[in-house]
Amino acid sequence: MLRFRVLEPELAVVRRDDEDPLARRDPGGELWAVLRTPGELTVVCEASHVPAGAQAESGWMALALQGPFPFGATGVLAAVAVPLATAGIPIFALSTFDTDVVLVKRAQLDRALEALREAGHTLVT
Repeated sequence: MLRFRVLEPELAVVRRDDEDPLARRDPGGELWAVLRTPGELTVVCEASHVPAGAQAESGWMALALQGPFPFGATGVLAAVAVPLATAGIPIFALSTFDTDVVLVKRAQLDRALEALREAGHTLVT
């Protein structure tokens, strides 16, 4: 089974335009991500770093799965997503080169931790 830890502080998922400086600088913090697709730019950052007036969904907490996970590994994200979906907990998923990060809403964090423990996963501090 998987081991994971909760990252602090609270995060936000922010919709930005291509020219936004938030996407071009590291705002600091333990987790920061930028994802660009044709016509959309999304930044994940600490909620306290969201610019005033930005379209954002805040209140997310990150569950970092302890990797590294090889690129050929299958089912890593599903092992977390399925028990959370079964518990009715929506997620926002991110990946780095070595690991996966799953965001859950702070209001559902305790339920998420319980669902993951029941699935056999271990919270580490």
